[in-house]
Amino acid sequence: MTDHDRTNPATSLFTVSAEVQPQWIDYNGHMNMGYYVVAFDELSTDAWFTSLDIGAEHFKRCNNSTFTLGCNIDYLREVFAGDRLRLTTQLIDYDHKRLHYYHCMYNEDKDYLAATNECLTLYVDMETRRSTSFGADYMQRFEQELQRGQAHGMPAGFGRKLGIRRSS
Repeated sequence: MTDHDRTNPATSLFTVSAEVQPQWIDYNGHMNMGYYVVAFDELSTDAWFTSLDIGAEHFKRCNNSTFTLGCNIDYLREVFAGDRLRLTTQLIDYDHKRLHYYHCMYNEDKDYLAATNECLTLYVDMETRRSTSFGADYMQRFEQELQRGQAHGMPAGFGRKLGIRRSS
């Protein structure tokens, strides 16, 4: 997968930037695995959902939210305290109540892919705590976001299964 096109907002992937905080570092001297989840969820997903109008303000207004059904994280290269990160989000698929998306975390200073995060979320009516459907206006937004992501192709590593490979 190629990195997003920074010059064309119509085709560039949703992007946020952050810095690896000292408290995110473990005794191995690199970012602890739990903070990758924090960065992907609280920085990328929350900001992307806000841009799609399904974030915290939507929750307050509509009493609907999203619940994560599952996620996969691949830790590809280390990041360290003070490293600047660039996180991109790409919608892979959607239906009337689910979003399937993919985050990439890049070390912005050293220009390498550090980690990826694949997620599946479910849209939930918070009063009933049961799944519900997105409205037609959201479906239109998701279709635009899907087309934007398709301009970048399917991410390498997407849909991989976890397991120990055995030789025959």
